[in-house]
Amino acid sequence: MAEPTPRRNEPRLRPAPLLFEPAEAASDPEHFFDLESIDDPRALLARATELTQAFRAATDRAVEYQAIAAAQLADPGRFDRLTPAAIAEQAEWTEDYAKKMVEFGQDLLRGKETSGPESLG
Repeated sequence: MAEPTPRRNEPRLRPAPLLFEPAEAASDPEHFFDLESIDDPRALLARATELTQAFRAATDRAVEYQAIAAAQLADPGRFDRLTPAAIAEQAEWTEDYAKKMVEFGQDLLRGKETSGPESLG
């Protein structure tokens, strides 16, 4: 399971950058961030670990942005606000998960420390 996402009062770790791969490399099913070209197992483990940490951090950040967007879309002050059911349909979530994401997003928007996206499951 992913480690908890740092809150606003904690510094974010800067994992290895996720670089986009050229289209010809991405079309090769055996190609994955050039890992297949690393022969040294120690170097392979180090780079694969960097990528794992980067993907986890990216996932956590993306979930936070999803929650913020869900909270904004559900804001009663919006004339075009969406219901949790409509948000769930758009994001391909269950309605219960959408409600939790709206609450999580509201906490993030208020700058309140939360337990993180892992508590949403």
